[in-house]
Amino acid sequence: MSKFKFIDLFAGIGGFHVAMHELGGECVFASEIDSSARKTYEANFRHINPSLFESGLFNADIREINPSDLPDFDVLCAGFPCQPFSQAGQKKGFNDSSKSERGNLFFKIAEILEAKRPKAFFLENVRGIVNHDGGRTFEVIRSILEDDLGYSFNWKVLKASDYGLPQLRPRAMMIGFLKDKQPSTFLFPAPIPLKFNMSHVWGGVCSREVGFTLRVGGRGSDISDRRNWDSYLVDGTVKKIMPKQARVMQGFPEDFVFPVASTQAMKQLGNSVAVDVIRACGQALIDYLESLGQLEDEEMDGKMNKGEWTEIYCFLKLLSDKKIALADKNLNVRADAACLHVTKVTTMNIKDSCYLVDNDSVLVVNSEDKSENKVRVSDFINSNVLIELRDQIKNGQATFHIPDFLLIQKKLGISIVKGGTSSQKSDILLDVHNDDFSKVDEGFGIKSYLGSKPTLLNASGNTNFVFEVVGLKGQLDFVSIVNSIETKTKVKDRISKVLELGGGFIFKRVEMESMQYNLEMVDSLMPDLIAKMLLEFYLNRTNSVAINLKNIIDQGFSGDLMSGQVKIKRLLISILLGFFAGKKWDGCLVSNGIIVVKEDGHQVGFHIVDLKSLEDYLFDSIKFDTPSTTRHRYGQLIQEIDGKFYFKLNMQLRF
Repeated sequence: MSKFKFIDLFAGIGGFHVAMHELGGECVFASEIDSSARKTYEANFRHINPSLFESGLFNADIREINPSDLPDFDVLCAGFPCQPFSQAGQKKGFNDSSKSERGNLFFKIAEILEAKRPKAFFLENVRGIVNHDGGRTFEVIRSILEDDLGYSFNWKVLKASDYGLPQLRPRAMMIGFLKDKQPSTFLFPAPIPLKFNMSHVWGGVCSREVGFTLRVGGRGSDISDRRNWDSYLVDGTVKKIMPKQARVMQGFPEDFVFPVASTQAMKQLGNSVAVDVIRACGQALIDYLESLGQLEDEEMDGKMNKGEWTEIYCFLKLLSDKKIALADKNLNVRADAACLHVTKVTTMNIKDSCYLVDNDSVLVVNSEDKSENKVRVSDFINSNVLIELRDQIKNGQATFHIPDFLLIQKKLGISIVKGGTSSQKSDILLDVHNDDFSKVDEGFGIKSYLGSKPTLLNASGNTNFVFEVVGLKGQLDFVSIVNSIETKTKVKDRISKVLELGGGFIFKRVEMESMQYNLEMVDSLMPDLIAKMLLEFYLNRTNSVAINLKNIIDQGFSGDLMSGQVKIKRLLISILLGFFAGKKWDGCLVSNGIIVVKEDGHQVGFHIVDLKSLEDYLFDSIKFDTPSTTRHRYGQLIQEIDGKFYFKLNMQLRF
């Protein structure tokens, strides 16, 4: 059994994988875009982790994955692309738009942390990232990880030569943990002496004890050149570094193989991390998690977040109520008091099925051995218990315990597992019936008002809309003029400034193909309609999609208000029950209703048998929202090489 699970992003040839595997970790997902590096990675790790390669978990392009689809893991590891920050590169940082925004790939890390909430992250980059752009780049990284995502942020520039390897190679190491009640007291590992020197590496007397920093390219420099990094004087003879020596300098094991040409192997090693540094920092990271008791078996440490506890609350309340009252668009019980009677409950966090066999009894069927246990509901659930659980959820922060549930769990004879993911539209499966129909394992999502108001569509790089800005004429520095605006309503004010300067916005496309495809599946005009609504929202901050839609129809957008309402209602249903922004949709609904946990703890439901009520509720309740401009890379005027100007807006929907 592994001690912890990790993912390996921008994996290269697997320096993180070597180190974290040796520390007892299991890699459950990896991503590397370079085809040659992928060959080396697979050649060295397939035999120790075949499922990684046989289950589609070795990804080629991190931009194409939906973060919520990743398996659960404890530690995110990433030596994210350093070219935009390195001394050797042009040091464009987050403004690097070459090769598909290499500099912006950091934001994909942030999206994954936000979606999966692992216990820790471990990032590596060149030391130049610390002072890039006067320290502003590093401050953006810190702010997103610490302020936006709720992780501690510890960093230090470490040299490979301080951790046993005969190579300078200074690199910025960034390690952080999900914040809890106590502040982070993590310490980076203390330096150790060299394990060997360059004479050992060469097998002869070398003029240098510690070697130059291994790097990519630049081979052929004379040994006397101040930029030399690959020539060494060994036994009085000038020798060039080769993969055999580079592998040892980087700390890779003796049996590590390179099924590629020598030039490719050198490039791969130059791009890699120094394994011994990663191992030392990784050990400190794991020791810290263990000191907090966070690597115990995840039936876990009994901590869950508000969403997970709400699922348990919903589960218990259904056992108590034995029905779901159907709601009108205002979340009131329908005038006809229609309801769905519940006879079986299964959640994604509780794998055991619970059958309601009479007025006060539940038959719990164990998911593994199919054993049965009949208990009385009133032995562990009453109105006071539910009120107490409701209040503990509302008052909880981050991940937290609810000790009262331990007694309920014991009486009911169930166990909580971390089974659910946000890549599922259904949070709970029910056997339901009324006078008109009967359904088995009917999927329902859960939307809760016990915390902050829930989202319908979370912001990500998948939900950016790209506009071309036309009409800007003259010699003004339009980019600086617009982007220097840093007000609280900067997106609105930047759009207004563009319009003031004579510019206009023409919608070009949704940034990610999958989201464009999904919108067009709903309606061929949907991308244009949403683009127009987004512009209207960011300019006027309208507080509902209903008002927003009316405004753009009044402004002359094609179509009438009724047809627009039909389109938007269809879209909201499709997002709620059908598609994810990061995946192409097949047009099918994968859930058939939702349960809404109201602020007072009462529950009401919607089901597609009464689609109109659900559509009306969504249409009247949903509004556009303004997510972080930095994290989701929108709200700036961009000028491309061809001289054209572009501007992105992001789509997030909240109840």
